[in-house]
Amino acid sequence: MRRVVYTVGLPVILVVIWWFVSAYQNSFFWPPLPTILKAFPATWTTDRLIHDVLPSLARLAIGYLIALVAGVALGVAIGSSRTLRAMAEPVLEFFRAIPPPVLIPLIALFAGYTGWTNKIITIALGCLWPILLNTVDGVRSVDEVLRDTARSYRLGPLARLRHVVLRGASPRIVTGARQALSIGVILMVISELFGANRGLGASIVQFQRGFQVPEMWTGIILLGLIGVALAALFRLVENRMLAWYRGQNHSGS
Repeated sequence: MRRVVYTVGLPVILVVIWWFVSAYQNSFFWPPLPTILKAFPATWTTDRLIHDVLPSLARLAIGYLIALVAGVALGVAIGSSRTLRAMAEPVLEFFRAIPPPVLIPLIALFAGYTGWTNKIITIALGCLWPILLNTVDGVRSVDEVLRDTARSYRLGPLARLRHVVLRGASPRIVTGARQALSIGVILMVISELFGANRGLGASIVQFQRGFQVPEMWTGIILLGLIGVALAALFRLVENRMLAWYRGQNHSGS
C-alpha cells in the first residue's frame, strides 16, 4: 500500500494542481484541464488509435529491437577484443556526438520522407549507441577470474558467452536498453514530423497547425501515458531478467 501511495501520490497532486490552476486561465494555448479531458475520447477514437498510434508503436518496436540485437552483438565483439576496441573507439565517439535528429534529413534523402523505412532507421540509430556503449563497458567489466574458471572447466565459446559474458554484462546492457527506450520514444515522435501524415507525432503537429489546442494537448498526454506504460513494462522484464543479480547483491549485503 505504501508503494502504491508513493507511486501515484505525486501524479495525483500534479493533476489536481493543473486542474485548479488552469481553471482560471483564459489563455488560448493553455485550456482548462476539464476541456482537454472532454476532448480526449472524441479525438482518440478507435480509428485514430489503429491508424496513428499503433503504427507509431510498431515502428518503435521494430527500430528498438534492431538496435538491441545489433548493439548487444557489436558490443560483445568490441568489448571482447582489445584490438577491435582500439580501432572502433574513435568511430564510436564520432557518431555518439551526433544527435540522431540531425540525421533525419540525411536518412530521408536515401530512404524517402514517406513510409516506414526512414522512421525505423532513425529510431534504430538513436537507440543503438546507449546499448552498444553500455554493452562494451559491461563486457569489459566481467571478472577475469570467471573467464579463467570457465576455460578451466572447458566450457565452449557459446557456453562462455551465455553464462559468463552476457550474464556478467547484463546489468549494464539493461541500463543501456532502458536509456535507449526513452530515446526511442522521442525519436518516434520526431521522425513523424518530417513528411508524415499519419502517426502520433504527425497528429500532434496537425492539431497544432490547425489551432486545435485541446486536441494537441490530448496527444501530448497520450504520449506521456504511453511512456509510463512502456517504462512499467520494461521494469517487469528487467526485474525478471536481473532477479539473480538483485538477489546476489541482497545476500552480499
